Amino acid sequence: MKWIGNRISFNDQKDKTTIVIDPSKNVWISAIMGAWLGMWYAIGGTVIWALNVMKLKGQEELILWIFLVFWLYYAWRVTMSFFWNIRGQEYIKIDADAFYLKKSFLHFGKSVPYYFDNIKNLKFEIPKEGSFQALWESSPWINGGERFEFDYFHQKVRFGKKLNEKEAKLLFQLISKKIKS
Repeated sequence: MKWIGNRISFNDQKDKTTIVIDPSKNVWISAIMGAWLGMWYAIGGTVIWALNVMKLKGQEELILWIFLVFWLYYAWRVTMSFFWNIRGQEYIKIDADAFYLKKSFLHFGKSVPYYFDNIKNLKFEIPKEGSFQALWESSPWINGGERFEFDYFHQKVRFGKKLNEKEAKLLFQLISKKIKS
């Protein structure tokens, strides 16, 4: 097994190449994010308790239900980002026929084949340093930030979450070489 940076490992065999992209792991950020998530769940539990136990007027109840919709949206998004940062991985397998992409959590996920004849415009893009996009995507709350994309039957396929420029360039060279050979 060989490494590209600290997060990307690959195994180059005669008939296939497998690549694993790990999320960036920072113990302090994970701890703070977990604490925030725990507090967020406590707030949601308190609001649900208030809806069930307290005698509220119609307008008060409506406000709490609207807040719960907002609360549920962020609980879902941040929980998924938290678990992705802890145990998520992107698996890529390139063989003679196709490029297989699997976005997995705890090794669960569906491997999707993308056949070489239909892959068009493989490219990577790194946001400019100091831009709003770079700042937004560097946040641990954000699960996106895919650096690579290609067209496949009029849809965009994206992968390579939060890679830096050096990792993206080296990975692009490896993938381009394997797709062409």
